[in-house]
Amino acid sequence: MNNRPLTATAPESALNDIGLHEQITAIDNLDRDQYFPIDKLQAHIENIPHVAISIFILDGERLLLQKRASTKYHSAGLWANTVCSHPRWDETAEDCANRRLQEELGWQVPLTSFGSIDYAARVGDLFENEHVHCFYGKHSNENNIQSYNPTEVDDVEWLTLPEVFERITENPARFTEWFRIYMTRHRQMIMSLLQ
Repeated sequence: MNNRPLTATAPESALNDIGLHEQITAIDNLDRDQYFPIDKLQAHIENIPHVAISIFILDGERLLLQKRASTKYHSAGLWANTVCSHPRWDETAEDCANRRLQEELGWQVPLTSFGSIDYAARVGDLFENEHVHCFYGKHSNENNIQSYNPTEVDDVEWLTLPEVFERITENPARFTEWFRIYMTRHRQMIMSLLQ
């Protein structure tokens, strides 16, 4: 385990992020089968590998994107896939995915696991170093999409995957680092959701 002191601070907007100091699931650098609880902010400051989830909700060929709330501790105001989060310590990835879909967007659909992605990236003064469990679901009622939680989400939009790729190419700075990684390095995995 890693007990080094914090060496950086989160942006001021992070003070409004209610889940900033939740205990999440860290992954031991030397033994990837060993896990331990860690403060979420500490994991991102110290570049500690940890478990995450990403959800992709589809309506036919369109993907539901969310614009992260301006008060998030990193990547605030940027566009990402439908939901991204971290399982709490001792919470399964499946339980986390269902919980966070409800907490962020205010509704549920059945979710199916479709793989995992490992990535590391710098996000401002912080780090993402994640083993991401990926889930997808289908949604066909646009009427309740506007019920999202404003402390988590600033906006939502449905786009086809070609539209997503085009927008990322035209203006990558509008999107989170992980979403750009998903849509470039793991494009075929994401495209397989349409089959």
